Amino acid sequence: MRTRARTAGAGTSPEPGAADDRARRLHGDSGPADRLFRAVATSGGSLVLAVMLLVGGFLTYRAWQALRVAKWSFLTTAAWEPDAHHVGIAAVITGTVLIAAVAIVFAVPLAIGTALYISEYAPPRLRRTLISTIDLMAAVPSVIYGLWGLFFLQGKVIGLARWLSTYFGWFPLFKVDNADPHDPLATATVYTASTFIAGMVVAMMVTPIICSIIREVFSQAPVGEREGAYALGATRWGMIRAVVLPYGTGGMIGGTMLGLGRALGETIGVYLVISPVFEIQPHILQAGTSSVSSLIALRYGEASQFGMSALMAAGLALFLMTLVVNFVASSIVARSRSGATAE
Repeated sequence: MRTRARTAGAGTSPEPGAADDRARRLHGDSGPADRLFRAVATSGGSLVLAVMLLVGGFLTYRAWQALRVAKWSFLTTAAWEPDAHHVGIAAVITGTVLIAAVAIVFAVPLAIGTALYISEYAPPRLRRTLISTIDLMAAVPSVIYGLWGLFFLQGKVIGLARWLSTYFGWFPLFKVDNADPHDPLATATVYTASTFIAGMVVAMMVTPIICSIIREVFSQAPVGEREGAYALGATRWGMIRAVVLPYGTGGMIGGTMLGLGRALGETIGVYLVISPVFEIQPHILQAGTSSVSSLIALRYGEASQFGMSALMAAGLALFLMTLVVNFVASSIVARSRSGATAE
């Protein structure tokens, strides 16, 4: 009997290589296919980092002539006179930040509201139509939005800008210099080509991108938690506040930062609406300062050797600003995800 039991036990023992295969599967390595996939993914990530470093190195090399002459005053000088070797991006950096901020203020609430309606309220047939429409809006060339803002939106927004400056002019951003609210013709000329209008145009460009990302995150909220909220007596809005919005926090931050990166680098839309004024102008309702990218597009064709180096230095500053925004966004998203996992 003992011999027979021993023999039965020996017959059910695992094969020699089964334990090793199981260990490899537990450690995420089940064979050559996984190793090949890991190698391809690692190569792709390394290639992206290498391209970013090459872009930064190229811009630094081409910008070195202007940076060597201007030094730190390149960040604090508002004038742009490359023929006199007197250049700075203080004005255009201020304009870039203000235009992007106005765009995000308009785009984020609109994108979140649209994403919530599509994912939670819209009927299935209308949902598919809205998703296709938003995707098509993201593919519209920026010059179309710029022409729309120049010939249509600008005339429609003057009344709103005049109202804001009349009743909220005590706030520095809404203050308008040399504007008489009782002279419609004078105020119409003051309010055109403003940072406010350019920001609204850029908002229309970045809203589809932000909305697509947020909608995808909202649609992936756990079904069990949704049903649990309903089982506890929550209304649809209560379920959205308790489940969907907390789950989508990382997606909302990531989509907002991605839209901010697009807004910081927008060129043609801003170029068509605003004429460059090389002075720091923080009042968003009156004729504003152009952005870094539109400055490069405007002065590239006529730039001298030193002027080209100065434009490359401006591009380097915009490149570094975008990198900082993306790194901050990734850290915030990672922190929000870790907090949600901990809960």
